[in-house]
Amino acid sequence: MTQVFAILTGATWDTYASRRRQRGQTRDDALRVKLALGRRGARPDDAFARERVAVMGAKLTSGREVALKTGRLLLRPSRVAEAVVHRELWTERDPRVPPRRRIDADGHPTVAELEDWIGTNPPSSTGLLAIERNAARDVIGYCGLIDSGQVPEGEPELAFELLRRYWGQGYATEASYAVLDWAKSSGYERVWATVWDWNTASRRVLAKLGFIETDRKVVVEVYGTTLFLTRRL
Repeated sequence: MTQVFAILTGATWDTYASRRRQRGQTRDDALRVKLALGRRGARPDDAFARERVAVMGAKLTSGREVALKTGRLLLRPSRVAEAVVHRELWTERDPRVPPRRRIDADGHPTVAELEDWIGTNPPSSTGLLAIERNAARDVIGYCGLIDSGQVPEGEPELAFELLRRYWGQGYATEASYAVLDWAKSSGYERVWATVWDWNTASRRVLAKLGFIETDRKVVVEVYGTTLFLTRRL
């Protein structure tokens, strides 16, 4: 799957870091979380610091929370109580993912840090959405649109990550189709995706969704090659 960071919507990182400093936390503490809250191995290391939730502008209705329903799933903004799910996603990440996208030696990001981030950033009408199963009412990952700064301006990027025990059941594909329909209805004509060349699970999902690999690739020493894919809506 094209894996991503925790649900980061609303306020900018600078605002968040400023608030943490006002509460007596150091710049290093804030920076540690910033470096940790990155996307799971889907793009070159030097681009993660620039990654941010997509700013969809006038194409989406301002101030309205997005809720997308499918046969088995509900996609909606993340809640503070679900930070533990996002922490588990961090612990499950492939060892080939760059270190700052995994739990560090000091255990960051912690559940409390993820709770703080989600609580600090109110739900918005853009970005990543929690994936909740309709029947079980449990959250199994997230999916949505981001602006990575690496694709043409005004064209969003699809991103998703699920807990490993829910892989292979079609949830990533189902959630992604809902997001792609959402993107189309919002006026987008093309969506991108980036993925490591070794991430065969994500590449299979993207192929099912109709994404096509482009000639663009970025080789990152040690970690692999980032592939750029696109899909017309």
